[in-house]
Amino acid sequence: MTQKIAVLPGDGIGPEIIEQAVRVLTALGESFEIDQAPVGGAAYEAAGHPLPPETLALAQASDAVLFGAVGDWKYDSLERRLRPEQAILGLRQSLKLFANLRPAILYPELANASSLKPEIVSGLDIMIIRELTGDIYFGQPRGVRTSPDGPFAGEREGFDTMRYAESEIRRIARVGFETARKRSRKLCSVDKANVLETFQFWKDIVTEVGKEYPDVELTHMYVDNAAMQLARAPKQFDVIVTGNMFGDILSDLAAMLTGSIGMLPSAALNDGGQGLYEPSHGSAPDIAGKDIANPLATILSAAMMLRYSLNKPAQADRIEAAVKKVLSQGLRTADIFETGTTKIGTAAMGDAVLKAL
Repeated sequence: MTQKIAVLPGDGIGPEIIEQAVRVLTALGESFEIDQAPVGGAAYEAAGHPLPPETLALAQASDAVLFGAVGDWKYDSLERRLRPEQAILGLRQSLKLFANLRPAILYPELANASSLKPEIVSGLDIMIIRELTGDIYFGQPRGVRTSPDGPFAGEREGFDTMRYAESEIRRIARVGFETARKRSRKLCSVDKANVLETFQFWKDIVTEVGKEYPDVELTHMYVDNAAMQLARAPKQFDVIVTGNMFGDILSDLAAMLTGSIGMLPSAALNDGGQGLYEPSHGSAPDIAGKDIANPLATILSAAMMLRYSLNKPAQADRIEAAVKKVLSQGLRTADIFETGTTKIGTAAMGDAVLKAL
């Protein structure tokens, strides 16, 4: 059967980097059905909403979604429900994409581009698994009100609710353990159990699930210490599983260990294997249209899509090998450029990956 891919370019550099990833997918010679639709600010301009019904319907009917990036400062004055970022939150909820896989891999050729010394990060290969549909990002109640009590009673206050159901924790924990089984059989669960009741509950449930995986070494670490350890000795980690907010922060921290967030793909999966694939970076409207954005994270996200949702691991291997070859040739976009390498633009990097294929 022909596999259907929904392509949602979005805003800023989204269309530029998505274009290169689609070129790579097309070059594989597979019979994909690829359909594009607006999302984010582009969709707001076209249809008055960041996630129009037609875009959502296309995503729901597809085997996988390839997503660019959304957001632009010019939309900051819109009410929250109409801001571009609501599109990605809406897709995660509608498609029930609860498991976010964010690899942090340092290619040997980029060791000098890392913010840490090469001897600290050389050989880095971490998988961060972030729970994606719960936590304080989605907990209710939330809003702005007049404080009913406490030392600031009577003042206006903003509030959000951090909460996790047992089943939410169990399913993301199992993704963590299953992933660890395929790697080095080491799983670190990151929490803040010493302060937050939600994460004491998290720790207890993850520990229970761990009894089903006696072959996997389970450790626990507070999130503040985890952030410090990622900067101090990141190679002590293999697979990290954590909540939505902590995972958001730690995955971006880990991204910079690899030299550039422009190198890091990500996957968001549901129970059925359907996934949304996007680069870990944002829309970068300040460099949009200048042909300087790094498309490799998006191209590598397409490789993850082939591996996790479309069951084409050999084609995923081809793309990843092509990216490694391009880096070994010394070709660099501006974010990973260093003396002795060749600086090229977005489209030229796409050309190089195609040639390497």
